[in-house]
Amino acid sequence: MMSTSPLAPAGWGTTAAGVRPSLTVLSGFWPGATYAVARALLAADPALLLVRHDLADVRVGGVQRVVRDSSGVLEDERISLAHGCVSCTLRQDVLPTLARLARAYPDRDLILMLPEVVEPEAVAAACTHCLVDGAPLTDLLHVDSYVTVVDAEHLLDGLASTDDLRSRDIHAADDDDRSLADVIVRQLEYADTLVLWGRSPDGDYDTGRLAVLLERLTPWATQVHVRDDVVDAQALTRQLRRTHRHRPETPGVLVRGLEGHVLGVHEPHPDCGVVSVDFRARRPFHPQRLHDVLEKVNEEVIRSRGHLWLASQPETIVAWDFAGGGLSLGSLGRWLAFLPDDRWAEASDHRRLAAALDWDPYYGDRHQHLVFVGLDLDPADLHRRLTRCLLTDAELADGEQTWRGYPDPFAGCFPLAELTDHPTQGEPG
Repeated sequence: MMSTSPLAPAGWGTTAAGVRPSLTVLSGFWPGATYAVARALLAADPALLLVRHDLADVRVGGVQRVVRDSSGVLEDERISLAHGCVSCTLRQDVLPTLARLARAYPDRDLILMLPEVVEPEAVAAACTHCLVDGAPLTDLLHVDSYVTVVDAEHLLDGLASTDDLRSRDIHAADDDDRSLADVIVRQLEYADTLVLWGRSPDGDYDTGRLAVLLERLTPWATQVHVRDDVVDAQALTRQLRRTHRHRPETPGVLVRGLEGHVLGVHEPHPDCGVVSVDFRARRPFHPQRLHDVLEKVNEEVIRSRGHLWLASQPETIVAWDFAGGGLSLGSLGRWLAFLPDDRWAEASDHRRLAAALDWDPYYGDRHQHLVFVGLDLDPADLHRRLTRCLLTDAELADGEQTWRGYPDPFAGCFPLAELTDHPTQGEPG
């Protein structure tokens, strides 16, 4: 049976296994704006179903589930969970609810509106790895798009906030130590579509600046701007639904660059004051010199991300993740240059292809790739500071054994499992 929606082009959602309802996932840290978009989509299509979960009581084991369409509420039920956390909610109720509705209403598409503290990548992972009645959810639904709604009035304050969710009493579990800014950037960066809702209270120029900022933060996403006082529900539906924008094979933002995907753009000339700097280099960073400039290079930055390598830890891919005034560094595993040939299969096809295309006879696949986005950044100064942290010609000539002996403030921060083999492939000679 084909969808009864008047907005459904013939053949969309059809597979060899039959017709599947289409699922649009809405996220956003400001639920008023997110719900306004959901209501507009409901108004444009009477057949559409909206699923929402209120996590206000999740830490004490309770979740309120509401299912509605344009005519009103169809379900309003309190669910008890054995363990109060977002992951439990996704496994135990969200996915089964979507599966149940897809079976009960095969001719009606779905919108899943996420609570403000849920990151869409967690939902995508659950859809891929968690089975419902022994089968993945995607056997029943076509996941069409991940849409993040941004409130123009509060975006800059949110990105600049140093608060954590716990301080606002909106943490999703007892061990949830995420910051507000971390959640916002992850909602933005996983989305394939962004909706800038409303206008900045400071006028049209600042609203335009927000649009540029979102383009620099997420150059891979389609952006839609909706004035909150004039909403064309039909036009918004055409922009947000049945777009086929979701690409489940796209990796998380911290490994995008390793897999050959766009990590950011180099736009050093300000546009409404917004600057984006893409820093790349082959040489390793000197660990002490890099440590000494960490605070300075992020001083005027709203968001920076990427990966790097240190001369003192040449096997390790180090993730760089800055938002809300806090920088996190972690391990992304080993460079392929330090894996024996028989272990290259552990990396994805995209990772191996990207490495082969950019392979260097001396460094292998090792390189620096960092992106910085901010207001009124000085790109030349930022580039100079980072370049001074790279090894000099004389230091390179000393060789890897000398590098490993450098004083390293990051020592022990990025542990790697021991290899059973001792590879020599790609080691500088």
